[in-house]
Amino acid sequence: MITSSDITVEELKERLAKGETPVIIDVREDWEYQEANIAGAKNIPLGALPQQLEDLEDLKDQEVIVQCRSGARSATAKAFLQQQGFSNVRNLLGGIMAYNG
Repeated sequence: MITSSDITVEELKERLAKGETPVIIDVREDWEYQEANIAGAKNIPLGALPQQLEDLEDLKDQEVIVQCRSGARSATAKAFLQQQGFSNVRNLLGGIMAYNG
């Protein structure tokens, strides 16, 4: 489901080109992250996200962009983080496939 809080590849690339450094969490598996990733993205596989929550506590009120291969796992991660009290989580629409496409 696309919501107004999601972010497009174009918007993210534009922000990165301007020198912004948003918090990006890549929820793909480690081997997927090694194949291709967005510079500066932190790799936390979706299955490990609950165990890593404590490390992300400082980000609850900041913008957090989640991404995966196509946008499905990151949509799940977005919903999970919102349930944990994260107030500004955005899903990268189309994931790394759209980003590299």
